[in-house]
Amino acid sequence: MHQLIAEMTLEEKAGLVSGAAFWSTRPVERLSIPAVTMTDGPHGVRMQRQSADHLGLNASEPATCFPTASSTGSTWNPELLAEMGEALAHESRALGVDILLGPGVNIKRSPLCGRNFEYFSEDPFHAGVMGAAFVRGVQSQGVGTSLKHFAANNQETDRMRIDAQVDERTLREIYFPAFERIIREAAPTTVMCSYNKVNGLHASQNSWLLTDMLRKEWGFNGYVVSDWGAVGDPVAAVAAGLDLEMPSTGDRSVNAIIEAVNSGVLDESLLDLAVSRILTVHENLLSTRTSAPVVDFDAHHALAGRIAAEGTVLLSNEGHLLPLSAAEGDTIAVIGEFARTPRYQGAGSSHVNPTRLDDALTAIQAATTRTVEFAAGFTFDGDRNEQLHAEAIALAARSSVVVMFLGLPPQNESEGFDRSHILLPETQRNLLDAIARVNRNIVVILSNGGAVSLQGIIGTAPSILEMWLGGQASGTAAADLIFGTAQPGGRLAETIPHSLAQTPAFVNWPGENGVVRYGEGLYVGYRWYDHTEQDVAFPFGYGLSYTTFNCISMTVTVPDNTKAQASVEISVTNAGNRAGAEVVQVYVTDNEASVSRPRRELKGFTKVWLEPGEVKNLLVELDERAFAFWGTAGWTVEPGTFTIHAGPNSRDLPLAEVLTLNVPQQSTILDTESTLQEWASHPAGLTVLKQAMIRMGQSADALTNEESLPIFGSMPLRTILGFAQQANAVEFDVDEALANLLSAVESA
Repeated sequence: MHQLIAEMTLEEKAGLVSGAAFWSTRPVERLSIPAVTMTDGPHGVRMQRQSADHLGLNASEPATCFPTASSTGSTWNPELLAEMGEALAHESRALGVDILLGPGVNIKRSPLCGRNFEYFSEDPFHAGVMGAAFVRGVQSQGVGTSLKHFAANNQETDRMRIDAQVDERTLREIYFPAFERIIREAAPTTVMCSYNKVNGLHASQNSWLLTDMLRKEWGFNGYVVSDWGAVGDPVAAVAAGLDLEMPSTGDRSVNAIIEAVNSGVLDESLLDLAVSRILTVHENLLSTRTSAPVVDFDAHHALAGRIAAEGTVLLSNEGHLLPLSAAEGDTIAVIGEFARTPRYQGAGSSHVNPTRLDDALTAIQAATTRTVEFAAGFTFDGDRNEQLHAEAIALAARSSVVVMFLGLPPQNESEGFDRSHILLPETQRNLLDAIARVNRNIVVILSNGGAVSLQGIIGTAPSILEMWLGGQASGTAAADLIFGTAQPGGRLAETIPHSLAQTPAFVNWPGENGVVRYGEGLYVGYRWYDHTEQDVAFPFGYGLSYTTFNCISMTVTVPDNTKAQASVEISVTNAGNRAGAEVVQVYVTDNEASVSRPRRELKGFTKVWLEPGEVKNLLVELDERAFAFWGTAGWTVEPGTFTIHAGPNSRDLPLAEVLTLNVPQQSTILDTESTLQEWASHPAGLTVLKQAMIRMGQSADALTNEESLPIFGSMPLRTILGFAQQANAVEFDVDEALANLLSAVESA
């Protein structure tokens, strides 16, 4: 590799880090360096043959449109995500795509984010596990991935310029862990940097993100590619650790890099490093490449349907209205334009041209011998249509059951803008109210990318199925779920609040004057609702089934309590009369934390299929990070008690066991600004301080007794020494005294 780079001209190297066209890198034909093709595709291969923008304005080649991440994240099934990744890779290979731009693992900070349909979860552990499975699946077939968008890209409003101001602990515990886990466990070939600034500096020019975090701490050995158009200063970007700017800017970036190297502004060794990373990744991809597979689109369509069903969350099923009988009963009223015009994917850069498209109305009619009648009820423009309303109400009145398809029209959510509210269109809500007055047997099926408020739906419709954006086979999946051919296997990967005003980022969204402050800190999603003790519509991890599961028992084993590790064995049974899948979730509470910590945090989960009456024992391993928080000394586990909880969702955790860890106490690192409390809490610091006080003629515990410490504990020791100097008229240099104390601590 070094020899190849040595043979390249400065112009060729600058060209290689600057892109060739919209979707490809620059070849160097003289040295037999080929171009590599990338394309969008977290849930489908979006290969455009003609010169195109990335917003979906030009047609792309047909490809399987799988469910979006809001659905796949709700499966809580990493193995299924890996299977989907393999299918995506096969289609990528067939279309000549080398790197598929996904997955997106940004945290759902607010339900308003217009791109939430592309992201898995509000929880970093969950997003990391699901994202790692996706990467492993794609890359197992010789296709690269691009983990995105790094970092703190949680809104679309002013996304090219917004400065996300986030404290380091929040970054480390909430917004980084999914990226870190995937890099360490799945080794994605590329990472895509985000558009936004992070604490004042654009991600594309942020060496702390691109070099210190990704490479030095997490061991990332692929290359960093920019989001499309995210680079403002190509020279600063290369210096910071960005390797490839996309798309091509013609010769503008190339010339800027050449000039910077020639003038000494950019060290050529940094350019060589970027070139080396790109060439290494591309060589590895191309050297392992076999002939393109023959794609079985029918099998992929069936897989898309299976994922859609497994990602569907049964939120309510009063009176066991679902599943319906396919053979017995009177007329089924299918109401809602979504039933015949499905909303199955989001808008923007991930828009896929499906190989085929199932609609729910046709699928329902094909799945039953009962009479099925349809009424649109509303249009997607949001205006109330009295005739359509009247037709739907009349149909509901003469039918035995109503299956009502509601959701967000395409113009309500997309990449490029955020929502302003989380309500369903008023015309749909009004229609539901009117239908409930003539028929109480209502099944609501939702199509939406981000969470919506269910006020007026809960309690009105006995059964509610959240299908998210379920991909090209979602129509058939809906019919299978309605009649019980398939089981709703989903669990919420984001909390559904009662109202927008409840949400964690409500007062800090979407920022102003080019800045958004993450004022809620660690308290995102269920962490916020638990900490503020708020009731929610449906909690994180929630989901019903057509059967009933019970968590019977739990055993927590700590092999060595001087180390932060534990094994959790859980026994679960299917107590109903139908087979189904349960997701058992494990949460950890730090009972004695010295810092503010969430009430409980997800640290493990497993999904299991159980036949009626079957019992299985599940094992979840907890590593050191499951107990740690980010402190002044880095990742910190404090000695003390922790409670391990297990159950079906974040607010239904029937099993709990307390364990004690006798891990070493990590001392605070004392410095010139440390407070009296920090000195008093430090084993060596307290001894050194008391000795110094005795030398000054003071009582050893004058400042650290029960009366003084609460008063003076928050003061820096520097300030207290200054007061002592004045009060006692003692001549000494405060800085020198402090330096001597710190030296004594270091020597202790």
